[in-house]
Amino acid sequence: MVIKVISPCIKEALLFRRDNEKLQCLTCEHRCLLKIGQFGRCKTRKNIDNILFTVIYGDISSISLNPIEKKPFFHFFPNSYALTIGSYSCNFNCPWCQNYDISKREPIPDACNYISPEKLVKLALERKAQGLSYSFNEPTLLLEHSLEAFRIAKKHGLYNNYVTNGYMTLEALKLLIESGLDAMNIDIKGNAQAVKKYCGADIEKVYRNAKFAKEKGVHIEITTLVIPEVNDSEDIFEEIASRIKLELGEETPWHVTRYYPQYKFSNPPTPIKTLEKARKIGFDKGLLYTYLGNVPGHSGENTYCPNCKELLLERFIFDVTKNKLTKDNKCPVCGYKIALIN
Repeated sequence: MVIKVISPCIKEALLFRRDNEKLQCLTCEHRCLLKIGQFGRCKTRKNIDNILFTVIYGDISSISLNPIEKKPFFHFFPNSYALTIGSYSCNFNCPWCQNYDISKREPIPDACNYISPEKLVKLALERKAQGLSYSFNEPTLLLEHSLEAFRIAKKHGLYNNYVTNGYMTLEALKLLIESGLDAMNIDIKGNAQAVKKYCGADIEKVYRNAKFAKEKGVHIEITTLVIPEVNDSEDIFEEIASRIKLELGEETPWHVTRYYPQYKFSNPPTPIKTLEKARKIGFDKGLLYTYLGNVPGHSGENTYCPNCKELLLERFIFDVTKNKLTKDNKCPVCGYKIALIN
């Protein structure tokens, strides 16, 4: 197949089909139908002369070397660093977006800041990163770029991860896994009603993708940004915790993180007691690893042995300040094996 390229950042998309006089994008579960000249909901896919193009291929808005704990990943290569990139726009509507300066900005192809997959991996190696992370805005919008970068990264012994809302199609997810996706931190933003109302999405597609990826060997961690009057009820905490255990397993980490007013949302910051309640519910529902986020110095950032409660990994913000695990990831006190990849 010949891939058409208009400019470095405008490249034929991989996943679409023709539907009469329109094209249907198959990158995410919105599955937009586009006439010639139309953009998809995410503003990164455009029907140009009856061919679907991505207009942000390698258009990098942000790049930095981040601790893996910042994603957050607490059970995936702890204390390592990932070269992290993002682009522009998003396929969700979240009015509290914490990265709205790039995720709510439409791409400007003429001002493209192009970084090729080859150069990205080269930069990661030069900066002594252990892996690549696609984050900041929704990484699925960089699908074509990440597929190529992941394959190159694997040849150099690097890991690959997404920090994502999990709304890609199964077709896209399968391509990611085949290309070397190792881990995903997936946002579960609330129950079905909250996700539909505030994000314009179907939460069942997110759970489906998390379960499929886990079954295919991808490491999964779940994050819920807890927002007052949106998703902070005990019923919602219980639902999320129960579904994580049932569909992803008791060893799947769940991060309940503190919201601060941002973008179009002015609700007050999440009370720490609410986060502590959510964490307790996670444990009560049978999850072995439930964490607080965005509360520096809180004991809820740490990993404890599920069996004897020994403090095993102590964290402060994004640093692991103490690691008592044995070389084979066991508790030194009782020998319990901790679910962790390194």
